[in-house]
Amino acid sequence: MIEPDLDGRVALVTGSARGVGRELLMGLAECGASVAVHYDTSDEAAAAVAGRARREHGADATVVQGDVTDPDDVEDLFAAVEDALGPVEVLVNNVGAFAPAHWAEIDFETWNRVLDTNVNGTYLCSKRALDPMREREWGRIVNVGYASAEKGLVNTQNFPYFVAKAGVLMFTRMLAADTQGDGITVNAVSPYVVENSAVFPAELPRGRPASFEDVVQATRFFLDDGSDYVSGANVEVDGGWLPETV
Repeated sequence: MIEPDLDGRVALVTGSARGVGRELLMGLAECGASVAVHYDTSDEAAAAVAGRARREHGADATVVQGDVTDPDDVEDLFAAVEDALGPVEVLVNNVGAFAPAHWAEIDFETWNRVLDTNVNGTYLCSKRALDPMREREWGRIVNVGYASAEKGLVNTQNFPYFVAKAGVLMFTRMLAADTQGDGITVNAVSPYVVENSAVFPAELPRGRPASFEDVVQATRFFLDDGSDYVSGANVEVDGGWLPETV
């Protein structure tokens, strides 16, 4: 099991009130990080996650609210983390809307929401985190992608999500290049189907979806001090998924 030493580090996981984001945050708290539980509308769930992090791991934990697609909200939520815990040193960009329908049936508002949360949210949060990371000459950014981006696969049922996650991966690589002299690494973790996914295919790689722990372990790898030369990488947590057709 990979257990990076995050004692004294401040970690923010966007969309960490539920699902994969919640488990990523708990995985960082287990490694000693002080954690900020972010939510937009799930206030009770976020409070429960913060309580769990304190109870199970003795973590300093705070709860912050905001819409990651709104620059003012992003500024406010980062300021709230800084007031409660200190500057963000580990950022996991997990928020990303999903629209499982044929592209012709998706209106522009839905299309834009998927791109906005996945791409613009990642951009805004990363940009806000960078200056404090550069000042400390240490920072870790992990973006949550999707396993289709590297494989060049297409799916007419999920146009905006595929497009958005391809953008997240390109952003990851470009930001890694831009920060290579700053003590910062920027990487991506890209699951296929996870245990809480809304849609399951008829056949699953290795006969099961990815567990939360599978995703947590891949993320922890990028946060370990021994991985500080790895930047701009993408780890696909997909069990070797490579279907002939999608």
